[in-house]
Amino acid sequence: MKLKSLGSALTTAALVGTALTGVVATAGTATAGTAAAANPPQDCSRYIINVPAKETVNVRTAPRTSATAIGIWAKGKKGALCNTGKAYKGGSYKACGKTSTMWLYGGDKSTGWVPATCISW
Repeated sequence: MKLKSLGSALTTAALVGTALTGVVATAGTATAGTAAAANPPQDCSRYIINVPAKETVNVRTAPRTSATAIGIWAKGKKGALCNTGKAYKGGSYKACGKTSTMWLYGGDKSTGWVPATCISW
């Protein structure tokens, strides 16, 4: 399975809409000095499919809340987790009722980093 990326116009519209409405559950600020994920996955050759998001979350370019949001994974929408759902340590956040530093690589329409506490797998 190859995850598809959103077209640039659709991505821009989604990000602008998110910024204007503030509906997406965003995690807190990244902890200063937190290292990026060690050995992040480079492809999705091993993955888990039909994984739903507990809440709507931003899909980011790096495992920290200060990284650029490249899309959203909507609540209840099923997507895929790369690297068979292995979680990676990244920036600290509070999302979906929990505080954590664990991030997953995957998504539903765009692929990137999402808070592990917001994904059911």
